[in-house]
Amino acid sequence: MNTVTPDDLKKLYVAPAGSHKGQNGRLLVIGGSHLFHAASLWSLTVASRIVDLVHYCSVPENNAIVQKAKEEFRNGIVVPRSEVEDYIKEDDCILIGPGMTRDEETKNLTNTLLRKFPKKQWVIDAGALQMLELSVIPRNAILTPHHGEFRGLTQIEDPQEFAKKYRCIVLLKGERDIAASPIQIREISGGNAGMTKGGTGDVLAGLIAALACKNDPFLAAIAGSFINKRAGDALFGRVGHYFNATDLAGEIPGVMRELLPAS
Repeated sequence: MNTVTPDDLKKLYVAPAGSHKGQNGRLLVIGGSHLFHAASLWSLTVASRIVDLVHYCSVPENNAIVQKAKEEFRNGIVVPRSEVEDYIKEDDCILIGPGMTRDEETKNLTNTLLRKFPKKQWVIDAGALQMLELSVIPRNAILTPHHGEFRGLTQIEDPQEFAKKYRCIVLLKGERDIAASPIQIREISGGNAGMTKGGTGDVLAGLIAALACKNDPFLAAIAGSFINKRAGDALFGRVGHYFNATDLAGEIPGVMRELLPAS
């Protein structure tokens, strides 16, 4: 199994000089719940630093939190659930799941939207992933389970076998991440004990979804994993494992500047 290297990132889209607002990616984040507030905000934080427009749809109290902090997310737009389908239609990629709870509301929302918009680019994470009906997985969707979530999702042990069966991309998170598509499988090394903290997976989901707005979904998955781990290792080099998800989200732009060519 080939290991991902910085050379793999050379194919990533970089915003060209002279581009206009909206040309460099439009992402919709659907997440959050009455119980979990921060998770979807970490996804939003990192994505807002990469794409031109981030639309955010959550429960009312989370929407209010983001509305209050909107100056940080300069191109963010808070979207009520009643209008979410309009934004699904216009955005390049939809991330669903960070901070969503395992309940009937999440199950109904997730599977209804996936069934209704099978041709959109989806990233399915966390609560949405845990309540997912396998029969509605859209082609080329990116699923981001850790090992426990993957075991709960399917009896298939091999992520590439799963990817082939459901025509999707799987990023199996662990000490070494494994990215599988129907035609290829790659390993991403790196990371450290600091990245076991809550929220780091939400940062990764937001990063992958932002990259998937303008890149091939498999490339977005392996690049997101590589960048996330490299950012975590950079923090570990400075402060050991004493960092959190907010620190990780803040480290990613600098790592991307180092790894990606200038426009």
